[in-house]
Amino acid sequence: MKLTKLTSIPAGASIPIKDLGQEKLTELQVSLTRLGYPIGKIDGLYGPNSRNAWAEFVADFQLGEPQSIDADDVKKLQQAMDKSTSSSAHRFSSKEGTIDAIKAECEAQGLGLKTQIAYVLATADHETNHTLKPVKEAYWLKDPDAYLKAHHADYYPYYGRGFVQLTWKDNYAKYGKLLGRDLVGHPDLALEPDVALFVLVHGFKIGTFTGRKLSDYVNKDATDFVNARRCINGLDRANDIASIARNYAAKL
Repeated sequence: MKLTKLTSIPAGASIPIKDLGQEKLTELQVSLTRLGYPIGKIDGLYGPNSRNAWAEFVADFQLGEPQSIDADDVKKLQQAMDKSTSSSAHRFSSKEGTIDAIKAECEAQGLGLKTQIAYVLATADHETNHTLKPVKEAYWLKDPDAYLKAHHADYYPYYGRGFVQLTWKDNYAKYGKLLGRDLVGHPDLALEPDVALFVLVHGFKIGTFTGRKLSDYVNKDATDFVNARRCINGLDRANDIASIARNYAAKL
């Protein structure tokens, strides 16, 4: 993603975040969200989420005033975006390539602990029936689309897709906006590995799926692989996935 609105801030000028205007603030919100900072709703409006997320970015990258932004800050933001893993850097043709891609994306989005990476890998492993390839909900049926249209009209065609099951129109719209892809018009784009990869890691980072973040359970002080399942689906198969996570952690 290349910044286009924020780059109009002239050299030497420092603008308070609250005075950016809707277009620039929307671009800032999208950028921070893609980097894993908790913005919540992307609406181009100034509020505590935008203020705090920018202040966290400023602290992480040792920049200047946390309530304003200047041209040098924009350059740092672009560099962080560029460093964030792109699809061209990934090899999804093998399990090993996908594992490397997930590890790199976790590190890029701030889930860099070995235990955190292990749990993200374990979840993708379990949710895809150990293939590490994005799947559709009810993928084991002969015609999942027809089945889901008949039995789950409440969220069809925005049924589960990906390394984890991205579901509901609002979530497709949210990630479509973040990634610059028309997921609402073309929901099968959620099966593209680069899209599925971002959703997997970002969802764990900010708590998209259930409101629970991976860092709530797996952090530098705690490793609760069982309750970490609450980030995705209650305690469904929690012990099985915890065992897979421990195996990954031992190999990392």
